[in-house]
Amino acid sequence: MPGTLYLIPVPLADDAARKSFTPYLVDTINQLSEYIVENEKTARRFLKEAGLKIPQSELTIHDYGKHQRDKGLGDFFSGLVVGKDVGLMSEAGCPGVADPGADIVAEAHRRNIKVVPLVGPSSILLALMASGFNGQSFTFHGYLPIDKVQRAKRLKDLEGQAERFKQTQLFIETPFRNNQLLEEILRSLKPATRLCIACNLTAADEMVQTQTIAAWKKQLPDLHKKPTIFLIFCS
Repeated sequence: MPGTLYLIPVPLADDAARKSFTPYLVDTINQLSEYIVENEKTARRFLKEAGLKIPQSELTIHDYGKHQRDKGLGDFFSGLVVGKDVGLMSEAGCPGVADPGADIVAEAHRRNIKVVPLVGPSSILLALMASGFNGQSFTFHGYLPIDKVQRAKRLKDLEGQAERFKQTQLFIETPFRNNQLLEEILRSLKPATRLCIACNLTAADEMVQTQTIAAWKKQLPDLHKKPTIFLIFCS
């Protein structure tokens, strides 16, 4: 009988361990000796912070980082297929959500391996919760086009969807390009459209603020190299 694949969320920010770990998560990691991870260094630090009692030298850790994904998934499942329980970890946040771990989860289902998601921080849901926008109808779009013309068009399309369907639109950018994206948002969208910026979630300097585009133009935050979720809504 195959083992179980546990989806283990990882803290979103440094020094956010107490906000991130549940007792069940701590119990689970102390029953596992094998992991599939996006970043081994991050994973080992996380396990230490979470209260791992098993010596890390006894762990088997499979790396599915970007340089390992072209080699096939078979090796990652060697323990699972013989009955070992295995943990899947992203670099930050929830495995499989805006994360390449989704491929691991899909393969587990194809192999009839039980998948168990654990409770933990998701920047997407935390931002939505704190935005004041529609939490019953929303879409996460990931990254917008880099090309300025295409990006401006995409932003206007998302604004149209938000207005037409009363649906919250969420998206992200590589942190070092956040300020450029914010400038494009303020240029492209209508003054009355509402924008929520959720920055450094769960960190000591966390900021979540919702204002109209017109109001944001009067006080531009510096988002450079700060993980940020952008949300727009029209009401």
